[in-house]
Amino acid sequence: MSDVFRSPLTRTAAGIAGAAALGIGYASLIERNAFTLREVTMPVLEPGTSALRVLHISDLHMMPGQRMKQNWLRELDRLEPDLVVNTGDNLSHARAVPAVVQSMGNLLSRPGLFVFGSNDYFAPKPKNPLKYFRKNHKRVLGDPLPWADLRAAFSERGWLDATHTRRELEVAGVRIAAAGVDDPHLKRDRYDTIAGSPNPLADLRLGITHSPEPRVLDRFADDGYDLVLAGHTHGGQLCLPFYGALVTNCDLDRSRVKGPSQWGEHTQLHVSAGVGTSPWAPARFCCRPEATLLTLVAAPRRDAGSDVEQGHTSSSEHTILRG
Repeated sequence: MSDVFRSPLTRTAAGIAGAAALGIGYASLIERNAFTLREVTMPVLEPGTSALRVLHISDLHMMPGQRMKQNWLRELDRLEPDLVVNTGDNLSHARAVPAVVQSMGNLLSRPGLFVFGSNDYFAPKPKNPLKYFRKNHKRVLGDPLPWADLRAAFSERGWLDATHTRRELEVAGVRIAAAGVDDPHLKRDRYDTIAGSPNPLADLRLGITHSPEPRVLDRFADDGYDLVLAGHTHGGQLCLPFYGALVTNCDLDRSRVKGPSQWGEHTQLHVSAGVGTSPWAPARFCCRPEATLLTLVAAPRRDAGSDVEQGHTSSSEHTILRG
């Protein structure tokens, strides 16, 4: 090949490589730490019920030295939520339990519910990222993590473990019937242990799961739950402009990979894009790390017309870079 053609091709290749390097640097150094508070209003409460502020936290994937993340999480208590729901994957290191507990800070003094995910039970391991495009790929589990210590710390401060358990509590004057399952991603879910209609006198019937697997969401919907909270997907973690998430890491479709959506006729779903990443894939692109403040409001009366269409779910986000 002559030098006349080699020079433009070389420049093009160098430009592509430079753009890729910039993208990787942005995703791993900037966006991964651009923690964002998303605010969503969802009409799911019984008519006539006062609003309830729920802080949904998921997928911290905490390492002991992640000070910026820890400081940002501590700031969330200033939101003064009525209820905190943690949908799992808090850990990424065997010595991260103290960091998680300290990060939750005063949030642990507020009413809370939690379930665990795979990375509460087992440490993440490096893997070929192309495996995420195969839903039935073989899962490789890392070393066991001290999930029992984390469960004890949460429970001692007053948060309620919803794993395979029905819970009833009253928060800010709102009666809540909640139930959760263990992580469906690891096939640890045993929905039959909580099956059946929740208390019909509750103002909110709340389902909790780490991975939003459709088989579990269908069971919650069939039993009459108003809202299901989940995490696990990281919002896709690496997304493309105008296309969105490439994968969800579960059987959920890409259109529901993060934020609010409808599941069935009467149930709404909220999937958190999560706060952290695996230490083996420390990057986010077009998918900022987030926590969500859900303002739950009364749904319209079903005898006034259509069921869900008269209620409006709204969403906004704010970047918080303290730390």
